[in-house]
Amino acid sequence: MHKMASLSRQLLSTLELFRDLPTTALDDVLASARPRSFARNCRVFNQGETRVRAHILVDGWIRISQSGSDGGQVVLRFIGPGDIFGAVSLFTDRCYPADADTLTDATEVSWSDKVLLELMNSHPQIAVNAIRIVGQRLQEAQHRVRELATQSAERRVAHGLLRLIRQVGATTSQGIIIRFPLRRKDIADIAGTTLYSASRILSAWERAGWLKTLDRRIAVESLSELMRIAEDESEKGVGATAVFGQPP
Repeated sequence: MHKMASLSRQLLSTLELFRDLPTTALDDVLASARPRSFARNCRVFNQGETRVRAHILVDGWIRISQSGSDGGQVVLRFIGPGDIFGAVSLFTDRCYPADADTLTDATEVSWSDKVLLELMNSHPQIAVNAIRIVGQRLQEAQHRVRELATQSAERRVAHGLLRLIRQVGATTSQGIIIRFPLRRKDIADIAGTTLYSASRILSAWERAGWLKTLDRRIAVESLSELMRIAEDESEKGVGATAVFGQPP
């Protein structure tokens, strides 16, 4: 079992939801928090579950995925340290809209709907912070919809990897490594393409020496090439478009 991270007023003050709160407010938040630790590959909550809470990840990485009526599953986003997740259900139908699974050992902290609303009433800055977070998520969703409508699969895969690099990239001697294990299906889902298309694009980039896989973690060796593909539709190098023709 993963060792529980120490929850403190100082740690809470670094989380976006509790930014700019006075000491007394942080004490109220801390007193009502429920921390939990998870090993890798554990389910934090299930899609459709009704005993909902607002969660914040303290350390580790979590994958949020949603299943359709046909049984197909798609990755919606990845949660990193400081991110809030699961909270939308408190303000909608009171059911988790997706599954949450740990990609690494992880620690999270959560609050019940009743407690969170009481904290917002007592400390309005929490509500202001929550609105800011929702706005950022909505803007991200709008960007992804635009990418789906206007960009090729190769550009979307490049954008997806660049987002992950900004979120979780670590510079090493082997390149910029995305710090949690990724399936090719994960990349296909966040890029809004098929597993086949994502696999052939990534394979072409690996052959070109732009990236490689190390223990299921992607290491980007040529950031400039990914940025070129993301920024410019015209391909003049050895990317997947040049190798395979126009992607679907």
